[in-house]
Amino acid sequence: MSDQNTGRPAAHPDHPSAPDHGYPPVRETPSGSGYGYPPAQAASPSPGHGYPPASGHGYPPARTAPPGVAYPGPAYARDTYAHDTYAHDAYAHDDQHVHPPRVFAELHEGLHPEEAPGAAEKAEETGAAPGKPGRDRYFDLLRAIALFRVVLYHLTGWAWLPLVFPSMGVMFALAGTLMARSLKRPAVQVVRSRIRRLVPPLWLLGAIGVTGMVAQGWGPDADGHPGWWWAHLLFWVLPLSDPPFAEQLPGVHGFLDSSWPSELGGPLWYIRAYLWYVLLSPLILRALRRFPWPTLLAPLALAVVMSRELVTTPERIDSAITDFATFGACWVLGMAHQEGILKRLPAYVVPSLAPVFAGAGLWWATHEGFRTGFDLDSIPLAQALWSFGCVLLLLHYSPSWTEWPDRLKNWDSTVTLLNSRAVTVYLWHNVCILAAAGLYDRLWSVDWLGAHVPWLLESWVPVLLLAWALIALCVLAFGWAEDLAAKRRPRLWPNGAVRGRPKAPAPGDGPAPHPNGTMFTRG
Repeated sequence: MSDQNTGRPAAHPDHPSAPDHGYPPVRETPSGSGYGYPPAQAASPSPGHGYPPASGHGYPPARTAPPGVAYPGPAYARDTYAHDTYAHDAYAHDDQHVHPPRVFAELHEGLHPEEAPGAAEKAEETGAAPGKPGRDRYFDLLRAIALFRVVLYHLTGWAWLPLVFPSMGVMFALAGTLMARSLKRPAVQVVRSRIRRLVPPLWLLGAIGVTGMVAQGWGPDADGHPGWWWAHLLFWVLPLSDPPFAEQLPGVHGFLDSSWPSELGGPLWYIRAYLWYVLLSPLILRALRRFPWPTLLAPLALAVVMSRELVTTPERIDSAITDFATFGACWVLGMAHQEGILKRLPAYVVPSLAPVFAGAGLWWATHEGFRTGFDLDSIPLAQALWSFGCVLLLLHYSPSWTEWPDRLKNWDSTVTLLNSRAVTVYLWHNVCILAAAGLYDRLWSVDWLGAHVPWLLESWVPVLLLAWALIALCVLAFGWAEDLAAKRRPRLWPNGAVRGRPKAPAPGDGPAPHPNGTMFTRG
């Protein structure tokens, strides 16, 4: 676990008056994934796919062809596209218009932002609330906010940010929801798919990061025994425990300081925790269905045990168990939401209980000395209780948007991009913050700026903007690994924008254009 203070550490080495930008090691991110085109044709209801009874696959009735126009293909070919994030579901757009096979094939060739994944995963997840088809844009919005909050927190270190929005609890809850939805398919198949989608971005990070660390002098002697160093490197392949990384290395002058390996390795705890949740999810779901409330509260009980140090374990195991306990209740809560367990409660129960859990977490945080530099990330039990209470309210509210509300439609491309590249953003954002701070601090060498606008050089806002610019470059350079993990054709900037439109069909070769002049619309 990475629990660090934040602040502005030592002055810039070349300019003593220049404060350095500080940020704590990463403790958070996103999670769940799913690609999956809905099946291309209606089928009889099947419990193996989790679609509502007597509704085929949950699609609305097909539109009838205008008088005198013959649709050459069946009405089930729909304008739908899949979208993956680190823990994410399938988009479903254009709920009103249908297209023949020719147009649907064109959509697969690139007219839509995502390619269809393998047939075995076409119905894996849609991210919608129980019983509703399509992508839940409310969940997408929560995930995007969580990512932005993570970046802001790791730049500024403001202790109150995790209280305003508990990003990690939200991300694990959304992943749990999608995992429960996926487990309508065979468990081995789902777990294998999840692992396949998890590790390629990690491999890419490791290939670059480990190579850089070795080039700067990190090697077998760093772990106390060469054999352990080589063995621990395997965790970069399958992160059952934290992959190893150096603590301090020379860095790159004016760009990355000596802490860059720690910043690179900071987010890896999340990959490890997520992997264990995935591996144990079939058992957790089975227990949840049989013993709902004991299963839901068991991680919180484990968090109490670990907090009181009632069990002594080696550091690697202690870290893994503590992280599992801290956010495990949120993961199980997401599964309970998907299973409809929360919906069966009287309407007043969740709004009554959630503040009790959140309040208990806040009380424990103050009891343990909550302050800047010693916030919820440093107090796992408080983090667990606060996150559980807040996520409980967010899932209770859960409006399940299949389309954006009008006031949020302008954010569609931004939210879509963040969801599409959540893993890349999370894995690389800490290094981007470090690089942005190093680059911005070089402006202190301009005497006029230091004399006339020192407030600008001390501001965190330009560093945040520069960090996001560097994150965007990482999305362009490394985001393709998420597409390969999803068995999709790599895309540079998957923000949901339609890259082109189908050519007008020859007479008798396709549907008539929609009255607005387009072949299809986006949701």
